[in-house]
Parts: sequence; C-alpha cells; structure tokens
Amino acid sequence: MPPRHGGNLVWAAAIARCAPEELLDFSASLNPLGPPASVVAALHHGLGAIRDYPDPTCTALVQALAATYTLAPDMLLVGNGAAELLTWIGRDCAACSRVYLVTPYFQDYGRALRAFDASVDTVPLDQVRHDVQTLAAKLHPEDAVILNNPHNPTGHLWSRSAVQALVATGATVVVDEAFMDFLPPATSQTVLPYVKEYPNLIVLRSLTKFYSLAGLRLGYVVSQPERLRRWQQWRDPWSVNALALVAGVAALGDRPFQEQTWQWLAPARETLQRALGQIPTLRIASPSHGNFLLVAAEASVLPLQRYLLEQHRLLIRDCLSFPELGERYFRVAVRQPSDHEQLLRGLGQYFGVSISPSQLLNVKAE
Repeated sequence: MPPRHGGNLVWAAAIARCAPEELLDFSASLNPLGPPASVVAALHHGLGAIRDYPDPTCTALVQALAATYTLAPDMLLVGNGAAELLTWIGRDCAACSRVYLVTPYFQDYGRALRAFDASVDTVPLDQVRHDVQTLAAKLHPEDAVILNNPHNPTGHLWSRSAVQALVATGATVVVDEAFMDFLPPATSQTVLPYVKEYPNLIVLRSLTKFYSLAGLRLGYVVSQPERLRRWQQWRDPWSVNALALVAGVAALGDRPFQEQTWQWLAPARETLQRALGQIPTLRIASPSHGNFLLVAAEASVLPLQRYLLEQHRLLIRDCLSFPELGERYFRVAVRQPSDHEQLLRGLGQYFGVSISPSQLLNVKAE
C-alpha cells in the first residue's frame, strides 16, 4: 500500500528499482527553487553547532520570526516540524466538547486528535467553500475547529474575513497556514495579526515547504503566551535541532528567494494546469492557490502511480489518505518546466494521448 504521506522516496524507489535520489518527486509539495543558497551557506558555516545542545527556547529564530511578523516573542513556539506542534494542538483540542474538521483533511489532524481521544465531527468542503456560516453556526465557545488555508489537497483559499467569522464564535480556531507563504503579501490571507486580539486563535506555520527544508523538520505556532507556556511543559526539552535553527534564521532573511518564488509560482501553476487539461480522462478538481494541483481521474490512479514509477521514475501523490477522495484522485506539486515535461510525457504515454508540453510549459524561474 502507498504511504500515508507524500515524499516517501524510499518506498517509491523500491518500486522504481532505483536510488531515491533518481526519482522526480511530485508527491511532496516543496518549493523546487530551494533550499535557498543562503540557507545552504549558513548550514555549512554552522556545522560546529552540532557539538552542543541546541537552544531549547530557539531564541534566535523566535526573535527573527517576531521581527518578520511584528509579534511579541512570547506568542511564538518553534517545533520539530508542524507535525510536532499538531500533537499539542490535538491535546488542547481534545479538552473541547467537539472538534470540527473540514473534509477532506490532512490526516495528521486525525492522528493528533485520536491520540488524545478527541470527539470529532466533520463538515464537507463543498458546504463551506464559499460561505463559512454553515460551519460557524455549529460552533460554540466550548468547541474547536481545525482549518487549513490554503486547503490541502484542493488549494482552496478562504478570505481573512471568512476565517475571522469562525474566530468570532469564541470557539478555539486552529488555522494551518502551512502553504500561506506561497502567496505574496498582496494576496495573502494570513490571520497572524488577529492572534493579538483573539485568545482563541492558533495559527500553525511551516518553514519546510516554502524553503524546501523538509529533512530538517521546522515549524512554528502563534498563539497567546499562556497557551504556549503550557505546551512548553508538555514537550521534549530539545525538540528542534541546532542546524534547523540556523536554517530558519537564514531563510527568513532571504527576501530575494521569497520574491523569486512569488514570481515563479502563479504562471508555473497556470501552465501546468492548462497542460493537464489536454488529457481528456483527467480534470483539475479545484482552482488552487497553493503550490500543488488536485487532479481527478475517471478510474483508479494506483496503476498510473505504479506505471510512472516503474517506467519514468516519477512519483505522484495518491489520495488514499483522504477517504472522501480515494483512488480516483491524485495530487501533483508545481515544479520547474523541465520537470513538468517529464510528467506530461509519462501521462501522455499512459493515457495514449499526444500532448505538446514544450509549447505549454514555457514558464522559467529567472
């Protein structure tokens, strides 16, 4: 069976009969422009830090995050990836009467909530895609809701005001903004500024996707200091390693890399979407504001996934971990034009259609 998460290159390489580094990975939604050169240089310079225990309070990175988002340092907690912080979110939410999730949802939400026997209810995305009032009407101050924005795996984006309507109910609202960095400031719908005003708001962020640092594991959460002090008492004393801290500080300061990503993503996503539309048996399931596309197929995509691995050394993300989607959907990351050409060549051969990716995929990262 395919793994629960994307990016499992060891599993995929066993099927493709190659080394993991020989695979072209479309299953993990990581920025193909990274890691930034500034981060690589900082890691080389900071290798000596592995000799000592890391700073348990992540002071330098917390200060960099506080300066970047104009937040008080005690409103920030850095974690060993967003996954670690989801565990403490799950523990907090389990104390609520009921936790609402919008389906399909990232399965680590379920993992964290099940670990603490939370009472969970679900609301289909189609009911709240354009109007969150259906969900807001269900919420009471003793409830909680976890929402990822942009939504994974569809890429749907809720407005800042829509999220605020949920927060205004008094329920504990967790907003997973793991992919929000991919939106430039002019179009970002982050609710980070609202944390100062609403003690019931928790914003979860990742530094691994935008900066391609998944192997280092690095994320952070923004909430009221009292909540974060409680979480600090629950966790391991050195959950974030020294090199991850070095990388995070360097990444936040790399404005040229951020600008390059914002200029690259939208046209690259549009041209990939247009190219995939040339295959009659596939359709884009939802307009995406993330660095990925959700694709619907007329039949199971599991044979397609195996074919692309065995014949082209390409890995796509099946959606078996999203029960509402199942085996007739797959997700692909937006990558560089040359990578897209390889993907489209493989898809074209599998479905027996002729496509011209070189004419469609002419967006390059300068």
